[in-house]
Amino acid sequence: MLSCVLSSDRAIAVNIRIIRVFTKMREVMTDTLALKLEIGHIKKKLSDQGKNIGLVFDYLDELINKNGSPVPRKQIGYKSE
Repeated sequence: MLSCVLSSDRAIAVNIRIIRVFTKMREVMTDTLALKLEIGHIKKKLSDQGKNIGLVFDYLDELINKNGSPVPRKQIGYKSE
């Protein structure tokens, strides 16, 4: 970079701007990567929860099918004759 070698005010200002732009680009890229990782983590959690909810409903369906006919119960309480 020629602006690093030259010592004029304009060259120094250009050098500072270049460094700031590259620093900002690095920050944006880092933030984007962190955001992508976080979104991936959230997607994985949601996928796992969806599977777990499906499994719970499958178990509930099995229980309902096993206990399809209710067992007759003895009435309790006051009996009139």
